[in-house]
Amino acid sequence: MPVGNGRISAMIFGGVNQERLQLNEGTFWAGGSYDPVNPEAKAALPEVRQLLNDGKYREAARRLNANLRYGNVTRDVKLAKRRLLVWNRQYRDRESVWKMTNSPHSQSRQSSQFGGLLTATILSLASLQPNLFAADAHWVATWGCSVQLTEPNNLPPVPLANSTLRQFVRASVGGKKLRVHLSNIFGTDSVILHTVHIALAAVKGSAGSGEINPATDKALTFNGAAEVMIPKGELVLSDAVDFDLPALADVSVSIYFGDVSATTVTGHPGSRTTSFIVASNEVSAASLPDAKKTAHWYLITGIEVQTDNSGKTIAVLGDSITDGRGSTTDGNNRWPDVLAQRLITNAPTAKVGVVNMGVGGNAIFGGLGPAAIKRFDRDVLEQSGVRYFILFEGVNDIGARNSSMNTATNLVSAYAAMASQAKARGIRAYAATLTPFGGSGYYSDLHEQERQYVNAWLRTNTVFDGVIDFDAAVRDPVTVTNFQSAYHPGPNANDWLHLNPSGYKALGDGIDLQLFAP
Repeated sequence: MPVGNGRISAMIFGGVNQERLQLNEGTFWAGGSYDPVNPEAKAALPEVRQLLNDGKYREAARRLNANLRYGNVTRDVKLAKRRLLVWNRQYRDRESVWKMTNSPHSQSRQSSQFGGLLTATILSLASLQPNLFAADAHWVATWGCSVQLTEPNNLPPVPLANSTLRQFVRASVGGKKLRVHLSNIFGTDSVILHTVHIALAAVKGSAGSGEINPATDKALTFNGAAEVMIPKGELVLSDAVDFDLPALADVSVSIYFGDVSATTVTGHPGSRTTSFIVASNEVSAASLPDAKKTAHWYLITGIEVQTDNSGKTIAVLGDSITDGRGSTTDGNNRWPDVLAQRLITNAPTAKVGVVNMGVGGNAIFGGLGPAAIKRFDRDVLEQSGVRYFILFEGVNDIGARNSSMNTATNLVSAYAAMASQAKARGIRAYAATLTPFGGSGYYSDLHEQERQYVNAWLRTNTVFDGVIDFDAAVRDPVTVTNFQSAYHPGPNANDWLHLNPSGYKALGDGIDLQLFAP
C-alpha cells in the first residue's frame, strides 16, 4: 500500500507477522519536521552507530545533539535502547527499510508510540548519500582534561561574567577540522557564552601576553548559533569547524561570557598553563597585555579533530604526577607531553594522540575531584577515538594516613576491573608501576610495602595488555625507596613525591612506543 504526504512516500507491505516500510527518499516523519541536509551527517553516522553498538548511549546522544541539529535526544536514546530487542534495522542501496519483527498487536502499539528521534535520524542519514556508511573519517580527542568543582582558592581571580577568558592548550594529533567540548557539569547555575573563538597561539602565547595569530581566528557555533547556554550539570560540543591544526600546536580558546557564577565553576585547577581574563569582548584581540592572569582552566574539557580511521588516542588516568606538578608552567613538559612529542615524531605512531586525565590530589577511591573509579567512564571510555588506556594512579591511596595492606589489595582489584572494562570496549590497557616516594611525607615502611605489593602485581598480572615500569625508569639504584636525586630539585618538585621536568622526561622517554604501533 503506497502512502505519502507530499514530501515523503513509502510502500507498506508484508504479512501478518512481519511488516515492512520501504522509504523512497531521505526524509522521515517522526513527529516534527527537520532539515535533512546536514554537512556533518556523513562523518557523524559511523561514530554514532559505533557508540550505539558499544552501549555508549549517553555519548551517542551527545554526538547526535552536536551534529544532527535536533534538540535533546537523550529521551529517544533511552527509548531506542529498550527497543533494540524488537526492532531490526535494514538498509538496501539508497532506500531505508524498517523491518518490524514482533506480534501484530505489539507492532500496532509500538508503531503508534514510535516517535524515536534517534531511529528516525539514522534512517534519514542513511539516505543522504549512497556511500554514507563508508567510515572514511572519524573524531579523535587531541587534547583533554578532567574537570571538577573548582575549589575556592582556585576560582578565577576576577569575575568571568561579561569578560573574556582566553585559555591555551597543546594539541597532540593534528587535523583540518575540529570541535570543542565545554562543561558546566559541576555548576549550580546556567552559563551563558556569548561567543567562543579558537586560534593558533603566536609569539609566546600563554607564556607571554596571550598572543594569538589573528589570521587563524575562527568563531565556533553551537547548533548553528554563536551564543550558547550551558544548563547546570550539562556540557556542550561545538559544531565542527574547518581549522588547520598542526600536530603539537598550541591553540587558544577565547570565551566571552554572559552570566556565569563566581563561586561554582567547573574547571581543572592544575593547568600548568596561564589563562587570561579581561573585561569586555576581546576574543579576537591579537594579545591581552592588560589581562589578569591565572594558572587554571575553566569550562574547556576537550578538543577533537577529524581524521581518517588510522587516527586514535591514548587516555591517561592519573593524579598530580600525571597532571604535571613540578613541571614548568607554560612549558608543556609533563610526562604525557613528552610521550605525545615522541609519538607524533615517530612515523608508525604519528597519528596517535594523548589526552591527559591527571588530577592533582586524586586517588583511585577518593582524594580531590571525583575518584578515579567514578570518573573512569567519562575520562577514558567516552573519549573519542580512544584506542589505548594508561593507568598510573594509586600513590595518594597508599599515602593516606589510614591506608593498610587492604588498600593495596583493593587497588589491584580496581586496576583489574578498569582493565577488563577497557578491553571489553576494544581498548588496549596498560598500567604503570608506582614511582618511589621515599623522603616524602607519604613514606613509611608500611606504605612502601603496599607500593611494592602493587608493583609486583602490575609486573606479573595477565589482565593488562602490558606494563610500563615507571618505578624502574626513575628509582635510585642504591636507595630504591627513592627516585634519583637529579629528579628532585625544582619548583613544586622538591618534595620527593613529584618529579622535576628531567624526571618527567625520564618517564615519557621510558615508554616503549611499540605499545601503540598498529
